[in-house]
Order: sequence, then C-alpha cells, then structure tokens
Amino acid sequence: QVQVVESGGGLVQPGGSLQLSCATSGIDFVIYAMGWYRQVPGKQRELVARISVSGPTMYADSVKGRFTISRDNTKKTVYLQMNSLKPEDTAVYYCNAGLNPRGEPGDYWGQGTQVTVSS
Repeated sequence: QVQVVESGGGLVQPGGSLQLSCATSGIDFVIYAMGWYRQVPGKQRELVARISVSGPTMYADSVKGRFTISRDNTKKTVYLQMNSLKPEDTAVYYCNAGLNPRGEPGDYWGQGTQVTVSS
C-alpha cells in the first residue's frame, strides 16, 4: 500500500520559516522524482519545486531563492524548506511522487498540509 504523508504546515508570520516533510512508503522511492505543489481555493494546483532522482532541482519563479527542496533516500522522505515566507505563499501544500520531466504530476499524492502566512 502506497502512503504519502505530509507534515510541518502551520501558521507563520511574514518573513518566517517552515520546513515541510513528506514521508513515503510502499514505493521504490529512489527511482521517483518528487515534487511539492500548492493550491489556493479557486486556483489550479501549481508546481512549486521538483527534485529529480539524481538530485537536480527546479523551482517556480515565485519561490526561487527562498525555498529549497531536498530528499533523503534512506528515509524515503522529501523536504521543503521555506524561508522569507510571504502572505501569497499561503496555500495547501501537496507532495507528489513520480513527476515526469515536464513537471506533470505522478500518480501518488499526499493529503496536503496547510501553510498560512499572516501577521
């Protein structure tokens, strides 16, 4: 049974930091590209960051220089370090396993974790 479980969301003030974690089980983690998406009500889910099997990363322009994606293959976990948070970063953040090189999501999603940036 495949499980993708996000954690680490919460309420933070503008300029603050959060680290999201995505723990997986039931998949061969080392062969999956992993990604973080986010969604706000009324808008499409957007790709925030992606990390390939071998480590190269890509980021949405809106988060470059502030967010860092990383992975720990031994723990089958992917992380999203978010610094200098802005109110417009408020969204539900979802982890995805199996993105293709075009950034299109794979089959496995987590349940999402809410990030709220507000004073």
